[in-house]
Amino acid sequence: MAGTSTVRVSGGRRTAPARRIRDILRARILAGMYGDRPLPPEERLAADFQTSRNVIREALNLLRLEGLVDRIPGAGTFVVSDKAVQHLDRLRGLAESLDTGRDRLLNQVLLAETVPATPLVAERLALRPGEPVVALERLRLLDGEPLSLDASYLPADIGTPLLDLDLTRNDVFVLIERELGLPLGSAAVSIEAVTADVAVAGLLRVRQGSPLLFLERLTHADTGRPVDLEFVRYRGDRFSLSGWLHRTPVPNPHHLTLERG
Repeated sequence: MAGTSTVRVSGGRRTAPARRIRDILRARILAGMYGDRPLPPEERLAADFQTSRNVIREALNLLRLEGLVDRIPGAGTFVVSDKAVQHLDRLRGLAESLDTGRDRLLNQVLLAETVPATPLVAERLALRPGEPVVALERLRLLDGEPLSLDASYLPADIGTPLLDLDLTRNDVFVLIERELGLPLGSAAVSIEAVTADVAVAGLLRVRQGSPLLFLERLTHADTGRPVDLEFVRYRGDRFSLSGWLHRTPVPNPHHLTLERG
């Protein structure tokens, strides 16, 4: 047919069963189904999925390439990278969302100082360019391993008091509400996939070009004032986002036409 084209993907159909099984096993791993126990043997997985052991091996290899599992000769295939899952059902800081406890999550403060607001930061925070803002950069460690690199910008009247508080163990959200008495209200969030440049890769202990999840979040106080602009880079092999979405019915244009008629 004129105006159409066919995209041919080499091996796509052949590898589809392995990719499907990979996704199911991946969901089980993220749900903590296996814990510190090995995954079931290949022959049992082959029976469960009604497929061949070759397909199972291919699926496990895809999980190994993601860094989720590793094979220990004579012992089996084990989960080696337990992904942290942050829920998007309401506005929470990382520690609040992960429910990790203070001992598992640690913030390494790389930068905490007052700087002039760049035009972009000033626009987001409803300030004039050059006005003072507090810049925070933190490497967030979960169980001693890098999870994310966070850069935050706050208006000086909000950020300056935070510089005297413990930024290594607390979420900024918690400090703003608990120590400053400023309730937070809502946030605008955008998420995209990026790759790690050489500097970020070194801090997150990944290879240059590794996949990252990039989140930009502008948080407002309950009064509507923008108070915290964040740029967060999460390691793709250690982090995922989860949420519960509700669908709003979309009017059927055909029914609307009939009603007007």
